[in-house]
Amino acid sequence: MSKNMKISEAVAESQAQQEIKSLGFWIYLMTDCILFASLFATYIVLQRGTFGGPGSHELFDLQFVLVETLLLLTSSFVCGLTMLAVRVGRKSHVIGGLIATFLLGAAFLGMELSEFATLAAEGHGWWSSAFLSAFFTLVGTHGLHIAIGLLWIGVLVWQIKRRGLTDGVVRRLGLFGLFWHFLDVIWIFIFTIVYLMGVL
Repeated sequence: MSKNMKISEAVAESQAQQEIKSLGFWIYLMTDCILFASLFATYIVLQRGTFGGPGSHELFDLQFVLVETLLLLTSSFVCGLTMLAVRVGRKSHVIGGLIATFLLGAAFLGMELSEFATLAAEGHGWWSSAFLSAFFTLVGTHGLHIAIGLLWIGVLVWQIKRRGLTDGVVRRLGLFGLFWHFLDVIWIFIFTIVYLMGVL
């Protein structure tokens, strides 16, 4: 009886710790929302501060950004399918889905860095105007989050190969899925406010 009580207490304590960790992650996402809201507000205020240089309609290539967007949306769709594979415990499908998500995310990040490099090479770097400073900060912060997500995928694949789909790994996969979809939502706002409204 005493042994069963100790096991129950240990399970309850473990569940409480998991709930605290999940709560901590949600608090982190809320702080990220505040961060991006601040960056969006800054961009909207400074978007006309071109300092005599070209504005968004002269610098942005909407077709290029549309391809970026499709890559990220596809990676988010694949990530969702991966979470379904987690539910049925298909380890190989989960690893394959994570690798596909990684490749699509890496392609998106590569295109973003290519856009930055092209703008800088043409003399339109972050130092050129308030508008470009706000643009590089907002889009660059999103790109930094994508890079962290790619690193997270690498760690998850390593953990799945080493430990399998344990409760802890499954919980971390769930948190990663939230993180990746969150970045997807932020990008939709960037695409609409920065690129689409900037070009039209």
